Amino acid sequence: MLRRVFRFALAALVVAGLVPVLAQTAQRPGMPVVSPTVRGATAAAPAAAYFPERFDWQHKKPQEVGMDPARIAEAIKVSVDRENPANKDLNIALATSFGRNEPFDTPIGPVKPRGPASGVITRHGYIVAEWGEPNRVDMTFSVTKTFLTTVIGLAWQKGLIRDVNDYARDYMPPNVDLFEAPHNQKIKWDDLLRQTSDWSGTLWGKPDWADRPEGQPNDWANRTLHEPGTHYKYNDVRVNVMGLAALNVWRRPLPDVLRTEVMEPIGASSTWRWLGYDNGWVDIDGQKMQAVGGGGHWGGGMFINAYDMARFGYLFLRNGRWKDRQLVSEKWIQMARTPGSANANYGYANWFLNTGKKSLPSAPESSVYFEGNGSNVIYIDWENDVVAVVRWISGSGALNEFVGKIIAATKPASTAAQ
Repeated sequence: MLRRVFRFALAALVVAGLVPVLAQTAQRPGMPVVSPTVRGATAAAPAAAYFPERFDWQHKKPQEVGMDPARIAEAIKVSVDRENPANKDLNIALATSFGRNEPFDTPIGPVKPRGPASGVITRHGYIVAEWGEPNRVDMTFSVTKTFLTTVIGLAWQKGLIRDVNDYARDYMPPNVDLFEAPHNQKIKWDDLLRQTSDWSGTLWGKPDWADRPEGQPNDWANRTLHEPGTHYKYNDVRVNVMGLAALNVWRRPLPDVLRTEVMEPIGASSTWRWLGYDNGWVDIDGQKMQAVGGGGHWGGGMFINAYDMARFGYLFLRNGRWKDRQLVSEKWIQMARTPGSANANYGYANWFLNTGKKSLPSAPESSVYFEGNGSNVIYIDWENDVVAVVRWISGSGALNEFVGKIIAATKPASTAAQ
């Protein structure tokens, strides 16, 4: 209990500017901020964007970027008070959550214990608050899906995928039978990206129906098949299929693609790892490569610290641009943020949308968030020029409250009090 109180008190002092933070150096102007191209959002960023260097992410007091320190302290308190109460030994947490209702629940990838409630809040690119253990490398579960779809976006940018409405089967080499079954032949890249493929089969020893099975156990293996593109179902087997398909397109390990094309250019640390399954090795062009998936449901996935998560979110706040480089196509981001016909609150994996302010009533409708089990969240808000990372917060209600405090911090005192 004392440790918990101390952690919150220290975070509040950092927010208030009473504890020394990293030395600030002269701002290095970047490219002009581009407003989001969809959903009518207006960027609140300064005319020239600041981008952190790899080993120097500048801090500012909340009031220096137009935020109320008291409200930011309240947001941190929500994160700490609403920490997920589940066991921090994630092997136990997985066994007593997913595993409780799934017949093929045995982890086949790495799992590690998690840290405490932690996070980072930035505005205009500057860190205004940090708490818990933001440097700790933890599993991030389905936030990994956003890294995966970003790598597929890079393949699309480079012309390795002509059109997301192409059939995935047409991109597979001989002897790769992911899409050979009659039902699976009709699956397009867009279906995989939106979790509407309804792919049927078994991959890495996990049948598609065994992830969050529906109905009675006797019916699980004989489920009704849905036409690809018409039915949304959150399913990690199908996301793993997408990962293996992407590996066959790139013909090089996806973590290497992410590292060279995104993480090194944005100045991420050397500590993150995107890990696959023990049995997820394939031979491509005579080289043994490990396929990676989009989460930690059965272990593996992205292991990363909160600062690197915030850098990744900041890349998208700046619409795919970092300094003078367009790393991720702005058109791809527009596609990722477009609601699917089968789920108005979901774009590409794992872009959770705020259509109709249904997901996060306290946030702008144009905001998005990448969420993984735990919960692990990267929140992106173009209207207020905010990126926030919050780790191990207990559910959507707590997340909405957390975000609401941040939004209130950006408003004049008279407005925030309403």
